[in-house]
Amino acid sequence: MAISKRDVEHVALLARLSLSEKEKEKFTKQLSQILEHAEKISELDTKDIEPTSHALPIKNVFRKDEEKPSLSQKEALSNAPSEESGMIRIPKIV
Repeated sequence: MAISKRDVEHVALLARLSLSEKEKEKFTKQLSQILEHAEKISELDTKDIEPTSHALPIKNVFRKDEEKPSLSQKEALSNAPSEESGMIRIPKIV
């Protein structure tokens, strides 16, 4: 499947790109090569290949959500520049 210069111009317009004539010719050739390669890949017989979402058999790699001790309120506020009623006080931004 070849891509035309007009297609490249259309995509450039959608992407708000300004392309020179030389760039249009270059991208037309490059995009056509990419599409030709994709066509070659689609010719492969994949009927006996199991669909996968990842190349490796990876299971959920997240750890369990476990409750652990955390900082006390006093420790959490120890580096705050200013504190009021047990909360970090920040300057008003208007």
